[in-house]
Amino acid sequence: MLKSPLTFSPVMDPRSAPDPLTFIFNGGKLLMHEASLTLPGAEMAAAAGFDERHLQPVGMLGERYCQTGWVDGDPAAPEGYAWRGLRSLFGAVDEDLLAVAGRASQLAEWARTHRYCGACASPMERVAGERCFKCGNCGMSAYPRISPAMMVLIRKGDSYLMAMHTASPSKRFTPLAGFLEAGESIEEAVHREVYEEVGLRVHNLKYFSSQSWPFPHSLMIAFTADYLDGEIRIDTNELSEARWFGPNDEWPERVPHMSISSVLVDAHRPGG
Repeated sequence: MLKSPLTFSPVMDPRSAPDPLTFIFNGGKLLMHEASLTLPGAEMAAAAGFDERHLQPVGMLGERYCQTGWVDGDPAAPEGYAWRGLRSLFGAVDEDLLAVAGRASQLAEWARTHRYCGACASPMERVAGERCFKCGNCGMSAYPRISPAMMVLIRKGDSYLMAMHTASPSKRFTPLAGFLEAGESIEEAVHREVYEEVGLRVHNLKYFSSQSWPFPHSLMIAFTADYLDGEIRIDTNELSEARWFGPNDEWPERVPHMSISSVLVDAHRPGG
């Protein structure tokens, strides 16, 4: 499952390093060498139009300092390089590097969208020792955006409910999921989302695991729950189909454990 490597530690202030790992993004895509799938050096970064004033610290991956930034506009990649979506790199690059790239993408987008104060439009300044930008004029602070979302696999006897989400890029049956509302607990969000999306009520919620998911800045918090009552009635704005999968049904195909969704499903799949 995509997660922070044990060898990674965050860094809040920029450092000077002889051979940093530099993650450069444009429109959510990462600049990488097409053949070797490696990150660019300073020369290639400059060729892509990268401004070093946009650099932000990410952390240390083992002994390598990691930094991130972005390029505005619609620049062409230097010869031999390409702008790659992070999903397209699943299974193609080292998972530790990909996990740090996910973190870097969120930090780059946060920095890009907080160059100016959202309250008074004055330039923002990075706060030393913190992951924070602060307005020198009105004092407003801005921290990286993290959007918590619930996920739940519902059990009814020996069957489990999964749904096809209309916005899903994979078009696979997966557990129900949805973002929290302001002022809502994660448990309240589970009950609300389940009722809104499929018209069911559940109980016996049990925490399963969590995962930072950089598409674009989610924190996925996964549960299991038991069916209580109701008949499936899908919200067609969110789902195209929802149904129970039992031990004699054909379950969604196995996929690599990049997301918490696949881990949650496989943990309850018949036969393990």
